[in-house]
Amino acid sequence: MGRVDRYLLGQLLGVFAFFTLVLVSVYWVNRAARLFDALVGDGQSFWVFLELSALTLPNVIRVVLPLSAFAAAVYVAIRLTRDNEMVVLQGTGMSYLRLLRPVAIFGALVALMLGALMHVLMPMSRAQLAERQVEIAENITARFLRAGEFVEPASGIVVFVREITPEGRLVDVFLADSRTDGTRVEYNAAAALLAPGPQGPVLVLLDGVALVTLSATGRMTTIVFDDLSYDLGALIGPAGRGTDVRELPTRQLIRPDTQTLADLGVTLAEVRFELMSRHAQPLLAVLTSLIGFAAVFLGQFSRLGAWRQVLGAIFALVLIQIAGNAASGLAMRDAGRAGLAFVPVALGVVVVLAILAWVSRARRRHVPQMVPA
Repeated sequence: MGRVDRYLLGQLLGVFAFFTLVLVSVYWVNRAARLFDALVGDGQSFWVFLELSALTLPNVIRVVLPLSAFAAAVYVAIRLTRDNEMVVLQGTGMSYLRLLRPVAIFGALVALMLGALMHVLMPMSRAQLAERQVEIAENITARFLRAGEFVEPASGIVVFVREITPEGRLVDVFLADSRTDGTRVEYNAAAALLAPGPQGPVLVLLDGVALVTLSATGRMTTIVFDDLSYDLGALIGPAGRGTDVRELPTRQLIRPDTQTLADLGVTLAEVRFELMSRHAQPLLAVLTSLIGFAAVFLGQFSRLGAWRQVLGAIFALVLIQIAGNAASGLAMRDAGRAGLAFVPVALGVVVVLAILAWVSRARRRHVPQMVPA
């Protein structure tokens, strides 16, 4: 690697680190604020908030890295042009294609970071985050049952617990359920326990009475019980959850087993597209860097500077993303179309080649022709 390559690469990495830190901070703070409100409202501790926030960081970084690479490439290219360093480099005989070599190396480094995220950290963090969210969702004591307060966890349901012992025993429980039209049921129990059930937690009421009132007739029926089970699945939703294909490790995506996929609730098309995406998305970091740096070349032939060209590059990246989303919809329905995950990569290559071809033509037009004396 030459001295020029090391210089440009150092410039790119320094600016990239700055933009990554800023964008990750802004994006993460926005996500963390909403997560904090939700967790605190459910009675969770601050440590749970920190744990879930940390588990969301790999996904935040995955989104931010290509943006930071593009911003760093644009910033460095504009600064080189403004300080006339680009003119000096070109004066030494370096072509536009040669100037893109350190940018390609920079993009490859970012792609390696993205590859580590996509193949290792992202599946692990998503799986762990999903497990913790299920545990929190099933923690009815923390979410709904608060000693000495009337709580309405869902429309038509009111719960009151006088005391919750350290062992988790609920003392003096009142529960009113009026979700069924025309019927209201009130449960009064001396104690209650939470037990796991096939569809979620079950509230076991002990030594109590149930009052069933029919609004149409005004008739009340009294039922005395020693123990009664009340399904809390309606309060928190189903206990089970389908597996997200993004939680599966890459080794499981390479050789998927049909029976395993059926047990997990994912399709072969989803598995193949996810595998291709984990290889395609890191390549986009290389292309976004090249597009951002090369777009500034066009500004050298415009009196208005490079900002119009940069905006055009941003618009091109948006179109590439839209095309990628459309291709993903087709690939998710047919396992034979998993290769469509590389559509954004192919379009990015086309954009880079188009920019270089346009710059080459513009340079030939601006080179003065030698007239013989």
